[in-house]
Amino acid sequence: MIVARNISLSYEKDKNIIKNASFHIKDKEFIIISGSSGSGKSTLLKAIYANLAVTEGNLTVNSVDITKKEYQKTLDLRKYLGIVFQDYKLIQDYTIAENIAAPLRIREFDEDVIVKQVVNLLKHIRLSHKANAYPDELSGGEQQRVSLARALAHNPSLILADEPTGNLDKYSASIVWKLLQNANEKLAITVVVVTHKLPDDLNVDYRQFNIEEGAMHEAS
Repeated sequence: MIVARNISLSYEKDKNIIKNASFHIKDKEFIIISGSSGSGKSTLLKAIYANLAVTEGNLTVNSVDITKKEYQKTLDLRKYLGIVFQDYKLIQDYTIAENIAAPLRIREFDEDVIVKQVVNLLKHIRLSHKANAYPDELSGGEQQRVSLARALAHNPSLILADEPTGNLDKYSASIVWKLLQNANEKLAITVVVVTHKLPDDLNVDYRQFNIEEGAMHEAS
């Protein structure tokens, strides 16, 4: 699913945040990427979904070589990604149901498929009763649950989650982790989560990478 060979990442020239990192992530794996604040966790995730250019090395995601900067292939790649942001990035003028439906409508799914998927996901995130509410009428935890449902709506091959429970209450965090676990185990979706704190009750086989001083190390 993801192969990185000696990649370096930076926002400023000659100031690499990630330095000479090599790793691979197989299809259907559950991956945790941890590290202190500012270590480069989110930076790495941005490179994986082609929102940050690779400074050095080679990065391939779902057979697409990100480093070649081929615009159409990058757009095609994103059709297979589901991205969960720490700050939710919901469309404020859309209801909760409309936010979840958005990626399906962009991809021109049949309306009956869209309705069925939205109803199903609202049930899983326990927000069926708020389908017609708007993002600013929800708590932060509820908005993040909607963000995850939206990421799952189009049945992606890969979920990328950037600190998905960093600002959540225990109840919402538990739902988010359970949804990520089910996506991996029941839907065979590859899951990559950036987080500074793992839940004590995470019941899924996972591999963990730590980022320290720009270097990536797999935890034993």
